[in-house]
Amino acid sequence: MQTSATPTHCPYCALQCGMNLTPVTGDSGAVTVDVTERTDFPVNRGALCGKGRTAPALLSPGVRLASPLIRRAGVLEPADWDEALDRIAEELSRTRTEHGPDACGVFGGGGLTNEKAYTLGKFARVVLGTSQIDYNGRFCMSSAAAGGIKAFGLDRGLPFPLEDIPKTGCVILVGSNLAETMPPALRYLTELKENGGTLVVIDPRRTRTAEQADLHLAPRPGTDLALALGLLHLVVAEGLTDEAYIQERTTGWEEARAAAMAHWPEYVERITGVSVPQLRETVRMFCEPESAMVLTARGPEQHSKGTDTVGAWINLCLATGRPGRPFSGYGCLTGQGNGQGGREHGQKADQLPGYRKLDDPAARRHVAEVWGVDPDSLPGPGRSAYELLDAMGTDIRALLLMASNPVVSAPRAAHIEERLKSLDFLAVADVVLSETAALADVVLPVTQWAEESGTTTNLEGRVLLRKQAITPPEGVHSDLHVMHELADRLGVEKGFPTDPEEVFEELRRASAGGPADYSGITYRRLAEENGVFWPCPAGGSTGDSAGGPAGRPPGRPADRSAGGSTSGSAGEREGGGQEAGAHPGTPRLFLERFATPDGRARFVAVNHRPLAEEPDEEYPVLLTTGRVVSQYQSGAQTRRVDELNAAAPSSFVELHPRLAERVGAVEGEPLAVVSRRGRAVAPARITSSIRPDTVFMPFHWPGEGRANTLTNPALDPTSRMPEFKACAVRVERVG
Repeated sequence: MQTSATPTHCPYCALQCGMNLTPVTGDSGAVTVDVTERTDFPVNRGALCGKGRTAPALLSPGVRLASPLIRRAGVLEPADWDEALDRIAEELSRTRTEHGPDACGVFGGGGLTNEKAYTLGKFARVVLGTSQIDYNGRFCMSSAAAGGIKAFGLDRGLPFPLEDIPKTGCVILVGSNLAETMPPALRYLTELKENGGTLVVIDPRRTRTAEQADLHLAPRPGTDLALALGLLHLVVAEGLTDEAYIQERTTGWEEARAAAMAHWPEYVERITGVSVPQLRETVRMFCEPESAMVLTARGPEQHSKGTDTVGAWINLCLATGRPGRPFSGYGCLTGQGNGQGGREHGQKADQLPGYRKLDDPAARRHVAEVWGVDPDSLPGPGRSAYELLDAMGTDIRALLLMASNPVVSAPRAAHIEERLKSLDFLAVADVVLSETAALADVVLPVTQWAEESGTTTNLEGRVLLRKQAITPPEGVHSDLHVMHELADRLGVEKGFPTDPEEVFEELRRASAGGPADYSGITYRRLAEENGVFWPCPAGGSTGDSAGGPAGRPPGRPADRSAGGSTSGSAGEREGGGQEAGAHPGTPRLFLERFATPDGRARFVAVNHRPLAEEPDEEYPVLLTTGRVVSQYQSGAQTRRVDELNAAAPSSFVELHPRLAERVGAVEGEPLAVVSRRGRAVAPARITSSIRPDTVFMPFHWPGEGRANTLTNPALDPTSRMPEFKACAVRVERVG
């Protein structure tokens, strides 16, 4: 028997593709879910990748967790919910009493809904009183966030909707393989070229995305900062700067210009391996059209200099007058499903809801009033993600972890695995028994995207409503239920509702007036308008943000000129109109001013510096890591889907034929990659599409093929992003 379809969104990447879910009851009474196209959602327009199509496989009883587990005599065994929750509450309470509140750690995930991320941050600070909370999104785009805040005063991955990309004249895509990480988004680049625009792809590998490019640059990993500076040098030298824009809309140009002029083309060629003619051609392609964009992803960002690298690419955009103009500017392609919303509402070490800063007295007062607590009771900023994980078993004695799998995803992963094992107590809430959950003392089975309602915020800053399509299995509860029950057991009886819409109503009040203002967004609007772009203040007001995030000063009408609409076609209002008197949302930021006190964007003077770990005689090759199309993040979910495993069954080591000949590698045979942190073994994949001085490994797998056994935890001083994308290794045949 088939029932009506529910319009909702994919649980995976930050596109949050629209899909329809239809429950189907078989003859045996078992309920399955059919996925069908949802053509009304403007981001994917019905297209789905293999991960989205097969997502319902995770709903099967034989794949997902179905009951709580408690470790007894070293073995995880089934338990009931009361026993499991009592055990967690007892251990957290004991840890606080014996070692203080900061001995309790909380680790979240970029896959949590906005409601869950908000509640997790509130739980850590109000119930546990700990400052020690962060999340795996720190490993995603924290460098881009830090760079955006420095330059623009605001971090929203894309300051314009995806629909603007095909309308620009040139896109420089830096360190992104959209064809494999976000396949439905590749159409925007295809349409760009069909419209006469050009595409430059920067990647040390000739990926499926790079094959679409008009120009592919293959720099040495870790040299994107020098590359951006070299391009800016040429822009200045060839008189291609937009002096009027620089004068009217920016500050700090002279210092940034001087830094760029120290990176002359031949010097940059020696650093990057990108030839001077290619540098000049890139500048020509970027500067000739009236509009152009730079889009970055993890390639330039996951470095100990990631914030500076993002700043250099933003400088290139500012010097040519791109940000805040129609179909132009800088944007970051967020990776995780709720990577944007997940960092806006309080599960990050230094933040409160609405993207407020935790050390801002006014922000503390506002949020404390919403929460009904004394502002002085809120702890200050805590450790960043890697630093929090590294402190486990010493300063941090007990950890509550939700929706993350650091055994596979953290840098220097073998060390982090040992840190997890050294905890006095570990509790994990997840939908499957991940490699991290398998180490826990208590495991809680929680609901999945199709079994609950909640909001996410996609890479455009579009807040979306995921609707519940089916009833969760008996014995499975939501993360909101977990936090409600734990708060009650730990003495906080109110303030932790289990209804997601009730949580969202509180989130609206907590975010009001902040940089990420959701106060004008409601579940009804999200359902009727196909999403709403933040900032969206209540009552049409721009709140206390001086109009910066909304793109205009308080009281001024929206600019309805081309590319300047606050709603525009990006609103896609199928199914209903916006509520009377409501703010329309803000698809396009910075059209009249930036979110800085004076409304001007900031150039940041940056200089090239080496990797934290350069190759040497013992480790002469560079390792870089990334994703493949049929797996996602740590693979905890996708590795349980037969169709996806058939397409991508295991890790591999990609290397150039010249390097393969030098080390004696044979296609398909085991190859060892060794760094100062450990050794990984996977089959060799020999291809001329990668630089001869570089090897590539995907990071989705545990065990001997775990790429993050090798990666370097050296941290960016601003974003605290680890240097995932480049470390020194040697390659050797096995046996």
